[in-house]
Amino acid sequence: KKEAQKISAGLIKAKLAACVNIVDKVDSIFFWERKVQKAKESLLIIKSTRAKFTQVTKLIKSLHSYVVPEIIAIPIIAGDRPYLRWIDAALR
Repeated sequence: KKEAQKISAGLIKAKLAACVNIVDKVDSIFFWERKVQKAKESLLIIKSTRAKFTQVTKLIKSLHSYVVPEIIAIPIIAGDRPYLRWIDAALR
C-alpha cells in the first residue's frame, strides 16, 4: 500500500492524474517466471487522459518495484460531463 500511495502522490503532484483510487488488498494470481504466482497487491485506478499515458507510464515504472508492472488504459465510453471536464481542468 505504501508503494501505491507513493505512486499516486507522484502522479497527482506531476499533474499526470486528476484522481487516483487505491483499491487495497487485491489477491492476484498470475503467471511469472514459468510458474503460477500469488500476491497481495493494491490496484490503482488512475483518472487521466490518453495524451498523458506515456508520461504516466514512465512515472509508474520509475517508482514501481515490479520489473513489469501492470499498466493498461481502459477507455471511458461515457461519463458525467462535469466530471470529465473536471479531469481535463485538473490536468492543465
